[in-house]
Amino acid sequence: MEIDYIAHENNLRNVKSSYKFIASISIMIFALVVNMPIVSLFITFVIGIFLLLVAKIPFKFYIKFISIPFGFALITCIFMAFFFGSGQILFNTGIFGIVVREDALSLAITTFCRTLACFSALGLLSLTTPIAEILNDLGKIKIPKIFIEIALLMYTSIFVFLDQIKIMTNAQKTRMGYNGFKNSYRSLGLLISNLFFKSLDKGEKLQHALDSRGYNGELPKYKP
Repeated sequence: MEIDYIAHENNLRNVKSSYKFIASISIMIFALVVNMPIVSLFITFVIGIFLLLVAKIPFKFYIKFISIPFGFALITCIFMAFFFGSGQILFNTGIFGIVVREDALSLAITTFCRTLACFSALGLLSLTTPIAEILNDLGKIKIPKIFIEIALLMYTSIFVFLDQIKIMTNAQKTRMGYNGFKNSYRSLGLLISNLFFKSLDKGEKLQHALDSRGYNGELPKYKP
């Protein structure tokens, strides 16, 4: 829920959302077209400094925000470096013929840097603009209404599920559910299974709530 609060309480909050939307998309396209690691790293660095110093995004939160794609990108690119390519061998692990090739390493580094640059550009928009304004901008560029409504419902549901996870995790912790590896493994399985049934229940309640409020197939959207 912190990201939603920061989107409403930053120094760029009152800047017109369409400007931020255009800037974010333009930077993403530029990073993809140029396809140079040094340029991608420069974009990542500049956007990070801009968000911290100009938008006043909290440093600890931004590090946590950027660490999620960083982790996924790192794992993916390590896999690419070891299992892709057909060029010169740079490093031989000696395990089942797994090697690091020159073109695979280059591809992995380029992909990693592009991922960080594109996610930083996305952060420029998501950390400074409330979701309602983003959806309004998507409507302006003629994105189908069904996709906008699905995005709105998914965004709302994320916070509901996060709240449910927190409640269930705290309940398990009070019963020593995470005391030891075996108990932790069992509690995690119960948490996932219970969350699945909770999501079905919440979805049904959401549909009843929409029907009781005269839902006619289209959700009203914020228009500034």
